[in-house]
Amino acid sequence: MDPLFDQRRYLIPFRSTLLPQIFTDVLVIGGGAAGLRAAIEASRDADVIVLAKGDLKNSNTAWAQGGIAAVIDRADTTDDHARDTHVAGAGLCDDPIVQLVVREGPARIRELQTWGMTLDLDSAGAISLGREGGHSASRIVHSFGDATGRELERCLLEKARALRSPASADGHSLRIFENCFALDLITASPAPGAPVLGAITHHPRYGLQMIWARATILAAGGAGMLYRETTNPALATADGIAVAYRAGATVSDMAFVQFHPTTLYLPGASRSLITEAVRGEGAHLLDATGRRFMPDVHPLAELAPRDIVSQAIIRQIAKQGSGHVWLDCRHLRDFSTRFPGIAALLKRFDLDPAKDLIPVHPAAHYMVGGVRTDPMGLTDVPNLYAVGEVAATGLHGANRLASNSLLEALVFGQRAGADAARAAMSAPRAAPVPIVSDIRPSDQGELDLSDVRSSLRSAMWRNVGIARTGAKLRDVAQMLDFWARYTLDKIFDDPAGWETQNLLLAGAIVARSAEWRRESRGCHARLDFPEPLETFNVHDGWRKGRDEPELSPVASAPADTRRAVMSSAAAGR
Repeated sequence: MDPLFDQRRYLIPFRSTLLPQIFTDVLVIGGGAAGLRAAIEASRDADVIVLAKGDLKNSNTAWAQGGIAAVIDRADTTDDHARDTHVAGAGLCDDPIVQLVVREGPARIRELQTWGMTLDLDSAGAISLGREGGHSASRIVHSFGDATGRELERCLLEKARALRSPASADGHSLRIFENCFALDLITASPAPGAPVLGAITHHPRYGLQMIWARATILAAGGAGMLYRETTNPALATADGIAVAYRAGATVSDMAFVQFHPTTLYLPGASRSLITEAVRGEGAHLLDATGRRFMPDVHPLAELAPRDIVSQAIIRQIAKQGSGHVWLDCRHLRDFSTRFPGIAALLKRFDLDPAKDLIPVHPAAHYMVGGVRTDPMGLTDVPNLYAVGEVAATGLHGANRLASNSLLEALVFGQRAGADAARAAMSAPRAAPVPIVSDIRPSDQGELDLSDVRSSLRSAMWRNVGIARTGAKLRDVAQMLDFWARYTLDKIFDDPAGWETQNLLLAGAIVARSAEWRRESRGCHARLDFPEPLETFNVHDGWRKGRDEPELSPVASAPADTRRAVMSSAAAGR
C-alpha cells in the first residue's frame, strides 16, 4: 500500500476533551441485521448504543430481496449445506466456521419466529423453502416473496426498540442513534493494535461527539458504492472497512467482491436487483438470439454459484456485442404473487414478466472480504468486534453462497453481542482519554468531490470488476494514488467528503489484494492467470503500514468436500 494511504489516523482534527462525551458499555456501529442482532444480545447484560448512519429503513438488510439459508427440511442436512458453502467458496472457506454457522442457523430462524417475523408458509402451514444458486436443496426462507430483508429489519428493530428503556425487564438500556456518522474508532494511541475505546461521531443536529465504550461492535455494512454498477444503497461506502484499517485492524480477502448476475438493465434506471429466487423458481438466461446458454457452462445451469453465472454473462455480452442478456420468466406461474416487489418494479417500466423478456446485467452486490475476525467476531484489535458484511469470518471463502449473508449476520450477531457484553462487564467502565488529532489543512489544489467519486466508481468497474488483469489493476492503483493526493490530505466537514476518503482507501486495498492474488478463484477472475493455484490457497490480510499481506492458512474442509470444490471449479471453466 502506498504510504499516502497510511498517513492519516483520523479523518478530522479534534481534541477529545472539548467535545460532548457519551458513555455506554457496548457500542454497535451499524443498524442492519448483524448490528441489531448483536445489540439485542448485548443488551441482556449491558447498556448498548446503536449508531445508524442513515435511517434504519435504508440498511443493506432492508434492501435484501433474497432469503435466509438454513436447514429446516428433514430431507436436508447441515452437512449438505456446509458442502454447498465450501463449493461456492472455492476452497477458501474455513471449515470450523462453516460448520458453526450452518448448525446454529436453524435456531436463529426459530428465534425470529418467536419474535414475530412473518415467514412464507406452504399450504400445509410449514415454512416454505425456496432454492437459489449453488444450493443442492431447497433451504431458503423468505418473507412476502421478495421482501425478506425488509421484514427481518422490521422484526429486529421492533425487538430492539422494546429494549430501549432502562425500565425494560433486564434493567439495561438500548439506545438507537439514527443519522449518526461514525468518523473513526477511538484508540488511546495511534500505534496499530491499541485498544478501541469507542468512536468519534457526527450528527447533523448535535455535531461531533465522543462515544466511549468498553467494547465496540462494527456492523457498518459493505462497499458496493465502490462500483458504478451496484445493487447497494448509497450508504454502502466502505466506512467500516476504512475505520477498522485506520485503527490497525487486519482486513482480509479484499479481492473477493461478489457481483450479482441479474440486475435490471435499462437506460436511466437504477440497477435494481432481480433476486436469485426467480432463477430458483425456474427462470432462464437467454443470449441475444434467444438461446439458453447456461447449460453449456455448468451442470447447475442458471443455479450455478454466482461467480460462475456472472462471468458467463460477461463473456456472453462480449461475444454478442450488446449491453445485456435476457432473463426469461414467461413460463413461470403466479410471478406477481411470488415476487410482488419485482413485479411492481417491472410494471413501472412497462415490462410484463408473463410476456416480456427482462434485460439483465451483473452488478456489484456483496463485499466477501472484510475485517478479519475469530469465531466470536473479535478482531485482532482489542475491544473491537466485526459482524455482517464488514467482517471476514471465514464463512464465505472466495465467493458467498446465496442467502448465507443474513444467516451469518444472525449467527455472528448473537455470538459477538454475547461476547462483547461479557467482556465489557468485566472491564473497567469507559472513561475519557485525552486525544489530540492535530491535522493541518493541505495547501495542495483540490479536486471536485463528485468528480472524484464518479471517476473512482467507473475506474473500479472497468479495472477491478468481474474480469481483471494485472495491467488494469496497476493502472487503477495509479489513478487511486493520484486522487488520494488531492483528497486524503483534505479536511472535510460533512459525510460526503468522509465517504469519498473511505472509498478511496477501501478501493486501494481491493486493488492491491486483487493484484497480489495472481490466480482466478471464486468471484476473483484474472484473465492473465485463469486457473486457481495452490500457492494462493490462503487468506491475505492487509494492515496499516505494511506493504505485503500477512498470509494465514485456510482451515480446510474434509477430503470429499475438497473434491466437490475442485469438480465445481472445473465445471465452471
